Amino acid sequence: MRKRLDADPLVRALRFLGLSRRPMAWSLLLGVGGALSALGLAALSAWLITRAWQQPPILFLSVAITAVRALGISRGVFRYLERLATHDLALRAMASARERVYRALAQGDPGFSVGLKRGALLSRTGDDIDEIGNALIRGIIPIGVGAVTGVAAVVVMALVSVWAAVVLLVALVVSGGVAPWLAARGSARTIADSAAATATSAEATTTALWHAPELVVAGRRDSVLAAATRADNEAMRAADRGFVWQAGAAAATPLAIGVSLLAACLIGIDLASGVSGSLAGVSSTSGELTPMVFGVLILLPLSAFESTAPLTEAGIQLERSRQSAARVMALVDGAAGSGAADSDVEVHAGPVTLRCSGLDWGWPGGASLGVAGGLSRDLLPGSRLVIAGPSGSGKSTLLMTVAGLLTPKSGSVLAEDDSSEVVDLRSAVRYFAEEGHIFATSVRENLLVAKGDATPAEVDAAVAAVGLSDWVSRLPDGLDTALDGGAESVSGGQRRRLLLARALLSPAPVVLLDEPVEHLDAADADTLLRRIVEPGGMFGQRTVVVVTHHLPEGISADVTIGSGSGHAVVSPDPS
Repeated sequence: MRKRLDADPLVRALRFLGLSRRPMAWSLLLGVGGALSALGLAALSAWLITRAWQQPPILFLSVAITAVRALGISRGVFRYLERLATHDLALRAMASARERVYRALAQGDPGFSVGLKRGALLSRTGDDIDEIGNALIRGIIPIGVGAVTGVAAVVVMALVSVWAAVVLLVALVVSGGVAPWLAARGSARTIADSAAATATSAEATTTALWHAPELVVAGRRDSVLAAATRADNEAMRAADRGFVWQAGAAAATPLAIGVSLLAACLIGIDLASGVSGSLAGVSSTSGELTPMVFGVLILLPLSAFESTAPLTEAGIQLERSRQSAARVMALVDGAAGSGAADSDVEVHAGPVTLRCSGLDWGWPGGASLGVAGGLSRDLLPGSRLVIAGPSGSGKSTLLMTVAGLLTPKSGSVLAEDDSSEVVDLRSAVRYFAEEGHIFATSVRENLLVAKGDATPAEVDAAVAAVGLSDWVSRLPDGLDTALDGGAESVSGGQRRRLLLARALLSPAPVVLLDEPVEHLDAADADTLLRRIVEPGGMFGQRTVVVVTHHLPEGISADVTIGSGSGHAVVSPDPS
């Protein structure tokens, strides 16, 4: 049983968050305080109403009147404080979850992160973590409150009538146990389908937003938007299927209330007749049921069901959170099992030779993007390799495979030092993506990402080499100016030059550049690309591999990737 509990993804996720018991206990106690105040208010109100009907001296009722007011106020205060405490606990848990997931991804092999689809990553760090937080707000705390309140209600009812307590117990089990279990079990598949459709919708939406210009040029914008619409419709249909189960389970609580009240009335009539007065032990001295006892029999169940009515939704929420937790923990487990990050690998100091032998590439689980025989190249120190081809032909995938971020479909990529000893590929190669991140910090810190110990002179030289000196000189604090909006603080061309300056600062002997002159005007792009591919030029004696679809006059591609016969074709450029 304990092993099964430990394997539950929701339990693992909650432990992964590092939640302390004190905040959870505090939230539970406040919730129980509010529920018990409501329960006491119902019982005392029933007694007070029926006792006042007998018109006793007002002093006989003064304590009860004051207690009713106190319980009414305390119920509201406890519920308000419980919501504050529970939401604070959940928000802290969600913030902690995101921090720990990001840390796990940062400390794992970057190849694992690269292999994740943006939509899936966005859903797991967004909606899925929110659902784990909702497990506390709408699941665990309400269940704890409902359990304690239900036990208290049954105990109080047992003091009035044992048989009424038995009926209430069965009704509460149906309302707070059986109904949530059936709803969660019936909705499990629906929740999974809805989550898959939501992830597909997020992937299509992010593609449409982040690659809008390319999609318009390629004429694929309408198809991507149509895919997002289909995914949204499927998510809504999945949600509708779940509502059928939820409606059926929600009907259990009104039925349980009705049965409990009917039983209370029948037991009250029975007590009034004196047949079972000796069993109940609550009748008046004349053997008749007192009005106060009858009021408690009727009103107490109504208050007790207030705490079990939300448990149907709590059961569904736990199932939804469990599936979200499974996806989040799969992300964490994948990052943890994929190896160390590049930052944990010491950069190889000397020159290396990069050898590609029969290399075929493609995404995991996807089609091969190369041809039979693959790509074979030996890149000696100081070499330049220009790879050209249209968008979507697999150029970036090839670079990530050469960088060791993706596993080759076939063939191999090796890095050898001067003595022909194989060195760790990640220690020799650095890949600079087309959409590299610009952090919301200073320009200098954005450059030091590539080399934390770079000297001011090295930073200034890199800035000058990529043509950013004039721009930096106009900034309020120069290199120390904060880019508060990250990538939104700079133009497309400035962002491209910043990413290229990072590559210049990197100490890696092999640098892979993905579209380094994109978003620059034609003249500047031509000039900058010539300096990049010039032997011994901007990058000195380091090996540089450049992917681009912009080739200036006089520069030809060493490898051209084009489309043919339904798959990518790799060939030496005929020029």
